[in-house]
Amino acid sequence: MSTLDILVLGLIAGGTIFLGLPVARIKNPPRGLQSFLNAVATGILFFLLYDVLSGAIEPVNNALPSAHGGSFGTFIPDLLALLVGIAVGLLGLVAFEQRFIRRDPQSMPAGAHLGYMIAAGIGMHNFSEGLAIGQAAASGAIQLAAILIIGFGLHNMTEGFGISAPLAGSASWAFIGLAGLIGGGPTFLGTMVGMVFHAEVIYILFLALAAGSIIYVLSQLLPMLRRAPIMELAMSGLVVGFVVAYGTDLVLVAAGA
Repeated sequence: MSTLDILVLGLIAGGTIFLGLPVARIKNPPRGLQSFLNAVATGILFFLLYDVLSGAIEPVNNALPSAHGGSFGTFIPDLLALLVGIAVGLLGLVAFEQRFIRRDPQSMPAGAHLGYMIAAGIGMHNFSEGLAIGQAAASGAIQLAAILIIGFGLHNMTEGFGISAPLAGSASWAFIGLAGLIGGGPTFLGTMVGMVFHAEVIYILFLALAAGSIIYVLSQLLPMLRRAPIMELAMSGLVVGFVVAYGTDLVLVAAGA
C-alpha cells in the first residue's frame, strides 16, 4: 500500500464523522427526543473521556518502573505531557469560550457554539488516532494500519452524532461542514504527521488535550441532562451512547489493534 493510499484512507476515516452530523438537521424534535439525543451524545463523550485518559495514562505508567531505578527515561516528559495537556485542554477551552463565544460566565452554551466546543475536543482525540494510523503505516504494519482506519472510521460516525445530537433542529449545513472539518480533519492531519514523525510524548499530549476539552464540555452538558423532562429516558440515552461508542471501539480490540 503506497503512502498516497494510506493518506486517502486516513482522509476517509476522518470523513466518516460527516455520516453522524446530519442528525442536527432534524426539524422541531419533541422535547423528549431532544433530551434523549442530548443524553446519547453525553454517553458517547463519557466513553471518549475514558478512552483518551486510558490511552494517555498507560504509557506514563509503563515508564514508571524505570524511574524507580533512578533512570527517569521518558517518565518525566510523558507525565508532564499528560498533566499539561489536561490543564491546557480544559483551561484553554474555558478562555476561548469566554473570549470568543459568550461574555456571561453564568450562561449556558447553546446551539452551534456548543457543537463547535464538542467538535474541538473530538478533533484533538482524532489527531491522536491519525498519529496511530500513520505510525503503523510507517513501521510497515500495513494490515494494522488498515484495521485502524476501519475501526476509527466506524468510531468517528458515533462522534459525528455526539457533536450534532444536542443541536437537533437548529443546525445549518454550514455548521455541519465546519464542525466536520474541526472534528474529522485532524484524523487526516495526524496520519500525515504520524507517517514522518514518531514521538510518544506528542501522542500523549494530544490525548490529554482531548481529555481536558471533553471534561469541560461534559460540565456543560450534564446540567442540561438534569433538566430532562423524563429522567428515565435521559438515563437510557446515556447508556445507549456509552454502549454504542464502546461497541465501535471493540472492533479495534477484537482485531488486536
